[in-house]
Amino acid sequence: MDARAGTPAQPSDLIDVDQVVGAYYDLSPDPDDPGQQVAFGTSGHRGSSLDHAFNEAHIVAITAAIVEYRRGQGTDGPLFIGRDTHALSRPAWQTALEVLAAADVDVMVDARDSWTPTPAVSQSILLHNQTRFAEGTPGLAAPGAGLADGIVVTPSHNPPRDGGFKYNPPHGGPADSAATGWIADRANEILRTGVGQVKRVPLDTALGSDRTHRHDFLSSYVDDLGGVLDLEIIRASGVRIGADPLGGASVEYWGEIADRYGLDLTVVNPRVDPRWAFMTLDWDGKIRMDCSSPYAMASLVQRMTGGVDGSTGQAPFDIASGNDADSDRHGIVTADGLMNPNHFLAVAIEYLYGGNRPSWPTGAAIGKTLVSSALIDRVAGGLDRRLLEVPVGFKWFVPGLLSGEIGFGGEESAGASFLRKDGRVWSTDKDGILLALLASEVTATTGRTPSEHHASQVERYGESWYARVDAAATREQKARLGALSPSDVTSTTLAGQEITAKLTEAPGNGAKIGGLKVTTADAWFAARPSGTEDVYKIYAESFVSAEHLTEVQEAAKALVDDALA
Repeated sequence: MDARAGTPAQPSDLIDVDQVVGAYYDLSPDPDDPGQQVAFGTSGHRGSSLDHAFNEAHIVAITAAIVEYRRGQGTDGPLFIGRDTHALSRPAWQTALEVLAAADVDVMVDARDSWTPTPAVSQSILLHNQTRFAEGTPGLAAPGAGLADGIVVTPSHNPPRDGGFKYNPPHGGPADSAATGWIADRANEILRTGVGQVKRVPLDTALGSDRTHRHDFLSSYVDDLGGVLDLEIIRASGVRIGADPLGGASVEYWGEIADRYGLDLTVVNPRVDPRWAFMTLDWDGKIRMDCSSPYAMASLVQRMTGGVDGSTGQAPFDIASGNDADSDRHGIVTADGLMNPNHFLAVAIEYLYGGNRPSWPTGAAIGKTLVSSALIDRVAGGLDRRLLEVPVGFKWFVPGLLSGEIGFGGEESAGASFLRKDGRVWSTDKDGILLALLASEVTATTGRTPSEHHASQVERYGESWYARVDAAATREQKARLGALSPSDVTSTTLAGQEITAKLTEAPGNGAKIGGLKVTTADAWFAARPSGTEDVYKIYAESFVSAEHLTEVQEAAKALVDDALA
């Protein structure tokens, strides 16, 4: 923990925007260096221009590969493209347009020439495609159907020096590993043979092309919100809402939502600054727009828990929220403080499935990632609802959200989405604005804040302690961890309790989890190799005590080390 975590950023913490943008154009990656190659994680390709990891050559190569991929898949409709507020997002967006225009792709750009949240891109793709999907097979259609896809230029909550680039196929959600693997491999081939061979046109030519169209992402998204949320009850109740965009792409959306639906909503901080000079530092002393971090959210938490003047003790809002830079994550703040993301997911699930979405499909399952809290399992049991537990990554929820098999899909990193009130799909990517507004709907409908609902769940299902820690691992050890089988775990107990399951596949869909999960009656841990660092991640939870959680974490390290040996 950095000593300055949670304190305001200082001038020495800020990036030199000109240097970061200049490096995007001036530096070229070494195609033989793994650290400088194109690599798609769970949320696209990310890196910094200063590290030769996110430069113009990368975006030329990735965009060219996407053009080839979509043609190979028969995707011949428009491509919706959005960007967030990171310094590298606009340059990368411009480069992508130059390649797309040269390839004669119909491109939908923001009509306001402004920022676009990830969920707004997903929603626009789905609205375009809703009449084009093959009957009975949502997300699929024959070539020539005019299906749209999309690109979002964002590194999500990553520090200001970073850039990011992700592809959403016609189903509107994150691309699966088959797609991203093909795109990354082809992009790296293009890097090796030379990006100069990729056709491009000047930016002015691209923007003036008859294949480049202006699309009102903001109105499309905001006007459609009434179909997924009960905004009238929020308005009528007079719930006081504070929304902090954290300098991200949702900044203009929140004001429009307030005006469009007559909500008592204040945009807490409307500033946009690619240096994020107004942020408080995260746990490691870096600027990071992580709306689930109490350190990054310290200023909003202080405002909610200490009163406007720091002395009244009365919160200025009934509910407050934060979003990350591309607005696909949410952080919920009440007078009790910042909620643990797992706790709010459990509250949201109980509210939505507890009679407040009567038109949802009767058998709609609850979707969770296997590293999310087991409190969700207990809530699902209390609701007598089927639980669909999948590997890490929101992409696993996409088919279920499209078909209505899943009513709600959420992951421990504060990302979730759910169906419209009539049971149809809303978005197939994470939607932080949606979940933040749901917190207000919960408060308006029940008269209790989400944190008060969580306290009730603790009384019924028990209190839990949850944390993630990292353990050192070589590249070879990480590869072995990803290939473990249940028989590699020889221990029969974990932190004093009998082991009830050893999982290397997700119970919800049988997909490989790329690691190991071990459960007992009152605890569990999951170990997964990091895709970017020489560590593996240990997620753990105990329903016994904080001390027992520590025991689980230590036992998990020993158990994994034994299995790897």
